[in-house]
Amino acid sequence: MAKILFPTLANLQQLAGFLARGGLVAVPTETVYGLAADALNARACHAIFRAKGRPTTDPLIVHVASLAAAAEIAELPPEARLLARAFWPGPLTMVLRKRDCIPDIVTAGRPTVAVRNPAHPAMRRLLRLCGRPLAAPSANPFGYISPTTAAHVQHGLGRRLRFILDGGACRVGVESTIVDLSDPGHPRVLRVGGIDAAAIGRVLHREIAVANRSGPARAAQLAPGMLTRHYSPRTPLRLHATITPALLRRAGPEVGLLFFASPRHRKDPNRAQPVVAVLSPRGSLAAAARHLFARLHALDQLGLRRIHAELAPERGAGVAINDRLRRAAAQRPNSKNDRPTVA
Repeated sequence: MAKILFPTLANLQQLAGFLARGGLVAVPTETVYGLAADALNARACHAIFRAKGRPTTDPLIVHVASLAAAAEIAELPPEARLLARAFWPGPLTMVLRKRDCIPDIVTAGRPTVAVRNPAHPAMRRLLRLCGRPLAAPSANPFGYISPTTAAHVQHGLGRRLRFILDGGACRVGVESTIVDLSDPGHPRVLRVGGIDAAAIGRVLHREIAVANRSGPARAAQLAPGMLTRHYSPRTPLRLHATITPALLRRAGPEVGLLFFASPRHRKDPNRAQPVVAVLSPRGSLAAAARHLFARLHALDQLGLRRIHAELAPERGAGVAINDRLRRAAAQRPNSKNDRPTVA
């Protein structure tokens, strides 16, 4: 199993050297844990795809220590510099025209690269010690629930890695927002995440379109997180606008119920109860996003027959929460129906 290290200077120096030699390290960010490799080393980046079971049609996000470091691997139009000043370091990824130093394996053969400057202090120190950009998709088996703790990484990929850097639970809890600036005059959000489209629009002084279509699974994707089915537990997941008292009465101990806020329904003391989890007792969207993947991990490890999940209000972080839930609930690729079921 992977060795878990805490972010002391000695450990970070050890991991920086290991990455420089082509190794893989699971690393914390403020969004989710990533599986990092030297982004300029094609062989190391190939190892990311093998470890995750990830198709090479799904590109990687490259993490950099600064705007200057981003300029070394991608072309930065004025719009990118404006967004970087507003949101970096932080949960914003920009798709930009790549420079020749970035291997094709990182970008699924496309002429663009997804770039982010993360805010997690341990990841920032590691980037500075490495002195190189790090490609780092989520540190989980491909398509499974994203990891927001070192324990999640250990459970999913621990037998395939040497090291996990433990930086605590992720503060944001859902992946970064991805904005496409490959055509700077027509920016669009490809994946909703820690920053909403309206905030990006205010910086760029224009309305920002949000892509609402997923790419074919076999085609090279423009950015990660765009497949119809993603972030999925192994337990079947069904979505609801609200979990009703009738569903609560019908559900037995083999069923999990994931509420957005604390339920007001009364339990029947004479019946075996379902397993109940809550994203945010007080209904905070930020707290719900932070807890989403952790709650799904916990429910998925109980051997339940089904999980029923309640959608969040469709505003702010709720947009990202619902995007993850809908993709998590989508049918498996060879199913006749590839859309999530919402009651």
